Amino acid sequence: MGKTSFAYELDTSPFGDIGLAWSQRKSSPYIVRIFLPGGNMTMVETISRSFPGAVRRSNGAVKRICGQIQEFMKGNPVDFSLKYLDMSNCSKFQQKVLLENRRIQRGMVSSYGRLADKILIPGGARAVGSALAGNPFPIIIPCHRVISSSGELSGFGGGLKMKKTLLEMEGVGFDSNGKVNKDYFR
Repeated sequence: MGKTSFAYELDTSPFGDIGLAWSQRKSSPYIVRIFLPGGNMTMVETISRSFPGAVRRSNGAVKRICGQIQEFMKGNPVDFSLKYLDMSNCSKFQQKVLLENRRIQRGMVSSYGRLADKILIPGGARAVGSALAGNPFPIIIPCHRVISSSGELSGFGGGLKMKKTLLEMEGVGFDSNGKVNKDYFR
């Protein structure tokens, strides 16, 4: 069995470059990770650190996903498919959390605790938070829609400013203290 080689594509957003790392299996690409902007390195440096030897390469399906991310970043509703996501590096628990997270509708939020209850892990808010912190597919799996039970924003790879902006673009309302209004909880 040969060594897996990785490619990447860069996509621009109002927040900075977004990177999609992917590998080819048979005739289909499989995205292994989406990198959000932020940090002190360029996106190419960030990708190279996680996937040494990755080369920038174009692929029709990956380009379409980039186009969908562009639309999402403009505030438009997008129904992302999981077809091209490689979830094999996610634990079964993380997969369960990510799939339940994906069910949170645009314009709504959930808390870590509520998400834990939905997957039948009462008291598992921290475990859910850890699983989401390692979400390899932000935006496609919208972990920005999960917040603390108090309505405060917490933890997001793209930073809290990006998280708030994404939620506002989706129509989520905030109170004067910067907390999500309870009307938007699922």
